[in-house]
Amino acid sequence: MPSPDRPAPHAAGGDFTLFCIGQAGRLQYEALLLVASLRAHAPGFTGRVVVAEPQPGPLWEADPRMDDNGVRDVLEEMGAEILPFESRHFGATYPNGNKIEALLALPEGEPFLFLDSDTLVLDELAQVPFDFDRPGASLKREGTWPEIELYGPGYSAIWKSLYDRFGLDFESSLDLGQPDEFWRRYLYFNAGYFFYRCPRVFGQRFLDMALAIRDDPPEQLLGQALYPWLDQIALPLVIHALGGGRDVLPEGLMDGRVTCHYRLLPLLYALESAGTVAKLEHLAQDNQLKKLLKNHEAFKRVIYQGKGEKARRLFARDEGPLRSVQIRKRLKRHNLWLR
Repeated sequence: MPSPDRPAPHAAGGDFTLFCIGQAGRLQYEALLLVASLRAHAPGFTGRVVVAEPQPGPLWEADPRMDDNGVRDVLEEMGAEILPFESRHFGATYPNGNKIEALLALPEGEPFLFLDSDTLVLDELAQVPFDFDRPGASLKREGTWPEIELYGPGYSAIWKSLYDRFGLDFESSLDLGQPDEFWRRYLYFNAGYFFYRCPRVFGQRFLDMALAIRDDPPEQLLGQALYPWLDQIALPLVIHALGGGRDVLPEGLMDGRVTCHYRLLPLLYALESAGTVAKLEHLAQDNQLKKLLKNHEAFKRVIYQGKGEKARRLFARDEGPLRSVQIRKRLKRHNLWLR
């Protein structure tokens, strides 16, 4: 394991806060792996590390806090701060909303990078030239939203209705190198990472837009599913409003050489490089981590009981790109879709 010594305090002019969500169930073990990978592969990172933890309240049926005290202890040994936050708008009905509400618990004016808990850090974050004045987010996505119906409005009408709702310029958001009515023409991100110079400003804008879309959507969204896509519907609007876009980082660093957003362990084994799998397994062999990760059935079976290697053998390295639904079906057919 990397040194448990705490990193230097956040320096306003240099470092930034890296934060993820940790809560009961799978996410606490993902957060543990994320922080361990950061310490192992990005020892030069001296910023603040925060694991934001939702607190019990009326929007949660069960206590959402991390319930494995061993995980909590090791996170703190690795220098992570566990930061409580209140769920006032989403909670159990939309856990993806945690990333929105947690932003408002972070200090005002401190640059941040959010990473989904199901992310590994593979190399030094200093390689990534973040410009925190120009926000960005993950381009590792498919055209999951909106789903265009035969006689319904198209991509342009749907997205323009949202830009109009919030007083944003729609035309400047378009990638004119992509065909009209093709999903890549429209600003769309995966919410697996995003960054900006102030979590409060970003978080309030994110919250206001998400709630407006949820509670009073434009008529062009009639019949469109808002869950689980609400965060990804609002996110491009937030980023566009704050002066960011799709071109703020070089390709191949985030969701590439520096980080891996794997989503679920079977998908990591099935789709990611041999080097990424090797880094995961090297981390997971640490005795302290192994003892804790085995407390979750999916981690135990995928990493330590060979299910991951079985998943990997189902996908040829030279196989063409598959959609997520095809990958899930293949894994489920072999009883390897473990969450």
